[in-house]
Amino acid sequence: MNQRPTILLNPGPVTLTQRVRKSLMQEDMCHREDDFAALMLDIKSRLAKVYSEAEKRFEAVTITGSGTCAVEAMIDSFATRDSTTLVLSNGVYGERIAAMLAMHGRPFRELRSDWRDPIALDSVRAALANDPGIRQVVAVHNETTSGRLNDLTSLLDLCTEFDADLMLDAVSSFGAEWIDFSHPRLMAVASTGNKCLHGIVGIAFVMVRKTLFEQRASNADSLYLDLFRYHTVQTEGFSPFTPAVHACFALQEALRELEDQGGWQARRQRYLQLSERLRRKLSELGVPAYLKADVYSSMISSFKLPEGWGYKNLHDALRRSGFVIYAGQGGLYREMFRICTMGDIQDQDMLRLLMAMETLICGRSKQ
Repeated sequence: MNQRPTILLNPGPVTLTQRVRKSLMQEDMCHREDDFAALMLDIKSRLAKVYSEAEKRFEAVTITGSGTCAVEAMIDSFATRDSTTLVLSNGVYGERIAAMLAMHGRPFRELRSDWRDPIALDSVRAALANDPGIRQVVAVHNETTSGRLNDLTSLLDLCTEFDADLMLDAVSSFGAEWIDFSHPRLMAVASTGNKCLHGIVGIAFVMVRKTLFEQRASNADSLYLDLFRYHTVQTEGFSPFTPAVHACFALQEALRELEDQGGWQARRQRYLQLSERLRRKLSELGVPAYLKADVYSSMISSFKLPEGWGYKNLHDALRRSGFVIYAGQGGLYREMFRICTMGDIQDQDMLRLLMAMETLICGRSKQ
């Protein structure tokens, strides 16, 4: 069996396909030229078409930066100063959103759940019912802290009931999980090109309901993060600041590849196939999943550390076998580890991983 280069099993950046990797070898391009504008307009169009319900209702606004950059641009541009934003956090990334709102001086209230638990929907209902000043809700869809896919349908139903709009951090779900872009209460969705879309780090984006640009003014107090500024210039395909041009090449090719492979639904099925195979085998080896199987997203699984193993020892042993896994965050570092099936993970890669895990856990003494 021929061994490929190191396989990334962390939740982004991902192992690239050869097709996307080759796209990086295109001729250098100036971002002020018409050919770049054509490239960007094509990317914006393809992003809007990933979910058919989004094509007519939403516009993709791109920004050079990580997924966190896109989330903060969404928060800075749309979180108002005259109403309260309700932050729902059950992991690192929800808590990061609360920190963004505090940094930008926007009124907010945070409902925290334990990182092991789902969003407390009863508490969300109570907060919305008791505080009519809450006009926006913001949540993380795929909370990679644990691998939990939060309940988007119930959140949108509560937003409808209490006349609030939802901003969604879909950094680790766009392109592989269902997102209801037809719902009138979904106002903006932030994501990135280097996770489920299988591009490279450098280009992120926010899917914005088009009417927001027509009916609202920007709330941004940042020059670089103002999505209204980007929207105005990107109408013609250009950018107000220098973009990561080669990351754009990769994203365009990755979007073409996604379409050729059957779209987000097919990608989700592939992720599920790999994740279920992984959880089944590790369970047989005495390494149980950290959460119940039915709450995970399609591509991220968390596991209890095997008895006698610390994370560093497990990580280093697997790295020598050609795999990069991911630690638990915060205090969870001592309890669990994570494996993600995003990117170009082939069947033989999964077989090698499972063989390596079996050898480590069963084949020698542990420390």
